[in-house]
Parts: sequence; C-alpha cells; structure tokens
Amino acid sequence: MTRTKRIQNGTLMATALSLLLAGGHAIANDDPKTHADHAGDSDQPVDDTWITTKVKASLLADEDVAGLEIDVETVNGVVTLRGDVASQMQVDEAKRIAADIKGVTDVDASGLSVDATE
Repeated sequence: MTRTKRIQNGTLMATALSLLLAGGHAIANDDPKTHADHAGDSDQPVDDTWITTKVKASLLADEDVAGLEIDVETVNGVVTLRGDVASQMQVDEAKRIAADIKGVTDVDASGLSVDATE
C-alpha cells in the first residue's frame, strides 16, 4: 500500500470515527422517555439505531463502496439505502454489506443510483 493510500485511508477512518462519535453523543444525550414514547412506532427502535450505525460504519470501512455518499435508514430491521454510487458493483456491495449486519431483515437499495461521474 502506498504512503498516499495509507494517508487517504487514515483520513477516511478519522472522518468515519468522527461521524460515529458525533452520532453516539447524540444518542447518549437522548431522553430515555423519548424511546419509551416511541416504542409503539417500531418493534425495535433502539435496535434500528444500532443497525443504522453499524451499516454506515461498515460502508465507510469498505474500500469498494462510497460510504460517504450513501444515506442509511432503518425501520423495524428494514434498511433503506439512498444516494449516488459510481457503479452497479457498489450498489451490489452496499446491499451485501447491509444484509450481513445482525438484525437486518431486508435491504431496500432502490434509492441508490449509479452516477457515471462519481
């Protein structure tokens, strides 16, 4: 691996860590009553947050997927992916990564579009 590639990977990982820590801080400051109030909205509200975080982190860690370009949302274990990627291979890889996360019941990647300029 070249020095430039290691620096780019290090920068990407630092960015991913910053995003995860910022998200974790927001989750940590949530009012516990909020989760109880919304418990009827979803069978697994806390698990959905964990799944979303895990999918996003896994996408960011994968060198073949444009993780920063993909938005992730989870409702009752169903992960929805949205955004622009460079190829159909990235769509397929993003779906595979999301499907491999514990607790995911289905993956909807219809919101991913291939952008040839990526």
